Amino acid sequence: MVVDSKAIISYIQIQKEDLAVFRFKPKEGGEVPQYKAGQFLTLGAHIPAENKVIRRAYSIASNPETRNYIELYIRWVRKPLPGRLTTVLFSAKEGDEIIWLKPTGPFTIEEKKPDGEPDNRRIVCLGGGTGLAPFVSYAKHLHAIGSKREVVVFHGASYVDELGYREELTRLEEESLDRGKDKWNFKYRATISRSDEWFNRTWNGNKGRVESFLQSKDGEMSTLEKMVGEKITKDNTVFFICGWQGTIDGCMDVLTPKGFVTERNKRADKSFEIKYESYG
Repeated sequence: MVVDSKAIISYIQIQKEDLAVFRFKPKEGGEVPQYKAGQFLTLGAHIPAENKVIRRAYSIASNPETRNYIELYIRWVRKPLPGRLTTVLFSAKEGDEIIWLKPTGPFTIEEKKPDGEPDNRRIVCLGGGTGLAPFVSYAKHLHAIGSKREVVVFHGASYVDELGYREELTRLEEESLDRGKDKWNFKYRATISRSDEWFNRTWNGNKGRVESFLQSKDGEMSTLEKMVGEKITKDNTVFFICGWQGTIDGCMDVLTPKGFVTERNKRADKSFEIKYESYG
């Protein structure tokens, strides 16, 4: 049975007209529901014209150690038809009520391998658009618990003003450089897919879709391999991918021929190296 609770929108940061960060707190006060990094939160709103509640799930961008709010990174769906719930959210103001359900979802970090041994392999995250959200949660969570695992976050967007959390993720990488990789090992890179468009004229960073970080030519090392200083194998790296189906497919086109398998197609011994979550 679905159990709805009431929350309030406590904070809205508009990144552009159709992209924003929202924070939600329990209406009755107190701490937010428990959750794990990578899980999603379902929001709901009553649509008067339809006389029913519409619910949608969104990946959580805040980390579980933050107990006073849950943060989401949301795009306003406007084509081919306006999204009913996102239209409510982008028309809302701080203090407005919303319905939410307890966070859930399997897109979480594996701490152990199937054989019970600790999983200390490098974590590589590839997010397209708002598919970055769970990886912001991963990074904040692993930082908060003092994890020593190497973490690499790649984010792909069409335009520079869609590179959410860029400053925060850059600071996490700078901290890694300052403190040393033995204490906090984190890398972040962003890429723009429409680099030729006028709006992106000042962008001097990586260009192409997010899966381009995995691609290599003529036997050379990929951008990822150059960053970490070794060949990527199933024994040293696990992948998390989130975004539109095209992003998932683009990454799988590179990883599958190299012998990496997904959790959904795990081997007989239950081993796998890829988890993904598609938005469509």
